[in-house]
Amino acid sequence: MSGDSHTLTVLIPLTVKPRGGRKAIITPGVLEVESRHDVTLIKAVARAFRWLRLLETGRFATITELAAAEKINASYVARILRLALLAPDLVEAILDGRQPEGMTLPGVMEPLSVALDQRQMRRWRAVRDAVVVKDLDREAPA
Repeated sequence: MSGDSHTLTVLIPLTVKPRGGRKAIITPGVLEVESRHDVTLIKAVARAFRWLRLLETGRFATITELAAAEKINASYVARILRLALLAPDLVEAILDGRQPEGMTLPGVMEPLSVALDQRQMRRWRAVRDAVVVKDLDREAPA
């Protein structure tokens, strides 16, 4: 409390981080274990699998037809469709909010030669290995 004015000042250190196209306020301590679900990335992955199914079932013959039906650009559809080719463990990590720090939709949509540098590949492999270990622990008899 300060002097005669009866004012209480509370300082809380906060960090602002981008999460799914929005900014999230991260507080220290217990609240720091917040969800890392990137809603934008999750929606894009879901769209990719939905659009792939529509193409595979023959509902649309080409990406251009699909894009026209969705009223979006065909090149955007083509870039999003690449997300359906991600390794299953990476898709699971994205859906669970366990994707590597810095894995965002713009980063994943970059051309492969740019996006998959060695550092990112090591991080993604670490996530994959963590998922495999988790699955093995789940399957092990008690």
